[in-house]
Amino acid sequence: MNESSTGMKELRRRAFLKACAAAGLCVTARPARAAEGAAAATAGGRRPNVILILADDLGVECIGAHGGTSYRTPALDALAAGGARFDYAYAQPLCTPTRVQLMTGQYNVRNYVAFGVMDPDLTTFAQLFKAAGYATCIAGKWQLGKDPGLPKRFGFDEACLWQHLRRPPRYVNPGLEVNGEEKDYANGEYGPDLVNDYARDFITRHRDGPFLLYYPMILTHDPYQPTPDSPDWDPKAAGEGVNRDVKHFADMVAYMDKLIGKLVAHLDELGIRDHTLILFTGDNGTGYGAKSERNGRTVPGGKGQSIDSGIHVPLVVNWPAACPGGIVSDDLVDTTDFLPTICEAAGVDVPAGLTLDGRSFLPQVRGGKGDPRGWVYCWFSRGGGPKAQHEFALDRRFKLYANGRFYEWSADLAEERPLAEADLSPDAAAARAKLAGALAKYAAARPARIAEAGAGE
Repeated sequence: MNESSTGMKELRRRAFLKACAAAGLCVTARPARAAEGAAAATAGGRRPNVILILADDLGVECIGAHGGTSYRTPALDALAAGGARFDYAYAQPLCTPTRVQLMTGQYNVRNYVAFGVMDPDLTTFAQLFKAAGYATCIAGKWQLGKDPGLPKRFGFDEACLWQHLRRPPRYVNPGLEVNGEEKDYANGEYGPDLVNDYARDFITRHRDGPFLLYYPMILTHDPYQPTPDSPDWDPKAAGEGVNRDVKHFADMVAYMDKLIGKLVAHLDELGIRDHTLILFTGDNGTGYGAKSERNGRTVPGGKGQSIDSGIHVPLVVNWPAACPGGIVSDDLVDTTDFLPTICEAAGVDVPAGLTLDGRSFLPQVRGGKGDPRGWVYCWFSRGGGPKAQHEFALDRRFKLYANGRFYEWSADLAEERPLAEADLSPDAAAARAKLAGALAKYAAARPARIAEAGAGE
């Protein structure tokens, strides 16, 4: 490495530490060794740890690094400053559809059965990592089926879960399942704290790596209840029907960010931060009732809808050993892209016969051009079945539904002004043809077995 390159690495390291300090995070200073780590990761040396964080009901507008101004997210902002931020990341309109898509790298048209269920025969990223010698753990929200053996079947050595075998309270005085054992808490414990404690303990026990931690957070889903940092926190509260108020959403976002900061600080304390790839995104748009400001615009929570506020989610990636920092990308990303990205980063083989719809965005994380996708496709039906509630393809400017509705959605995020095909500009006509081709690609992709298994809501 030449002297100029070394100097740039050191400047980026200092910028990251400065961002963390401004955010109030405790991050241990350490020698710049990003090039060494990147070389090891790409030359068959030390394999990176991977932490994939999925927030529950959190749209892009909630994160400061993405232009949000309603909430404090210093930990995530610091990760973005020292890593990569993708401003055009998209999920499904609801949680289970996104979780299935994220874990399998396939669009829902191929494999989605029904809400709260994942086909037990599917291949997941956890199975691939486990087969490659990684210790694997899931800590957080499950909602993928009640069979006690499913977490292990899907590739997780350990599991600390809410909503696996039952649906108890998730926040104050919660109920969890820890490696299949039901545990109930009644002394003012906070569910997100318990899950975070388990995640950090897993990291400690596997500090010598490599490990995969999938962290589908419980926050920030309704019920909007006080957190331990809220002025009206009540440690004796019981159930999800008490102390509910949308005003608590801001506290919940802040607490989510605080827990992420604790996780990052723990990696620093263990000296494994450089060699840990962290990815953060959301499962769908913000929940009902919350209103947030982003880039001077008020964004009502759009969860469940196919418009921008229902599917546009944050994406922050940080990997000190390989990501130069300060990257802001306008490339399209969707949740099928995570499996190939983390597998490429870890050198985990994807079986030749496994169909994937995603493509890796790791080259962009490393500061390269990569192979950005030209469109994002969505097949969505909450209850599964043969037909979609919403089916569309989009790029950064235009969006085409399978029923023919076409929008310049970059200027019409609420989709109130459909464009008539006869009046399209040359640019719009070319985009429509491209998106029609994307829809045609999946016209016959839904297997009969999967279509017949769903409720067809």
